[in-house]
Formats: sequence, structure tokens, C-alpha cells
Amino acid sequence: MSMFKIFDTAASGMSAQSLRLNTVASNMANVDSVSSSIEETYKARQPVFSAMLNQLNPDDPAVGVQVKGVVESAAPLSMEYAPNHPKANEEGYIFRPNVNVMEEMANMISASRSYQSNVEVVNTAKQLMVATLRLGE
Repeated sequence: MSMFKIFDTAASGMSAQSLRLNTVASNMANVDSVSSSIEETYKARQPVFSAMLNQLNPDDPAVGVQVKGVVESAAPLSMEYAPNHPKANEEGYIFRPNVNVMEEMANMISASRSYQSNVEVVNTAKQLMVATLRLGE
């Protein structure tokens, strides 16, 4: 693997974890939103990643992280009887998102640490390159 590919690989990881942090922020921002129907209720979202593979060199297969998309959670929404709520439907029910705050906090910590790890990879590679250049002095 060339030294410059390290930067590309780490950058793709940082980009993926940044998207993951943004989806966590979106989920957390909507945790208390309510609506009067299942269709209008916010559903938790999660990014889907895959490894980018180098088709040209089987000895060096992994070259980064690819974002395949963002999917909505299939977990059931919470239905609550609140006939006096302004958003209650005809039967008196409101619907709350399927966002699990504990799960989102764990995702946030994991994404943050993964991002930090990729930053450390970039910093270490940069230091190694500088040290290699100084060998000729």
C-alpha cells in the first residue's frame, strides 16, 4: 500500500463516521417529536457502510469505506393515548419516533472514537513521511 493511499483510506473512514454522527444528531433532535399518524412520524435512521475493494490488486483488497445509503429503522413506533394533545388523531392517540436514546448515545461514542482513530492514522502517517524525508538531511 502506498503512503498516499493511507490518507485516502483514513479520509473515507472519517467521512463515513461524520455521516454517522450526523444521523445520530438527527435522531436525537427528533426523539421528542410527535405526530397524529404512523406515516408522518419520524423514524430513526442508520447509515449503511461497506468496504471499498480494490478490483485491480487482489493482494491489497481494502481501500476504504463506502456509504451505501441511509435506512430507516423497522422498529415499531410508540403509540400513546393522549386525547388532549393537539396532535392526537380521531381515536386520541399520538405517535412517537422509534429512537432509542441509549443506542444513539452508544453510536455517537463509537462514531466519535472511530473518527478520532482515523485522525490518528493520518497524523502518524504524516509524521512517518516527515521522518523519512529527514533521513536525507
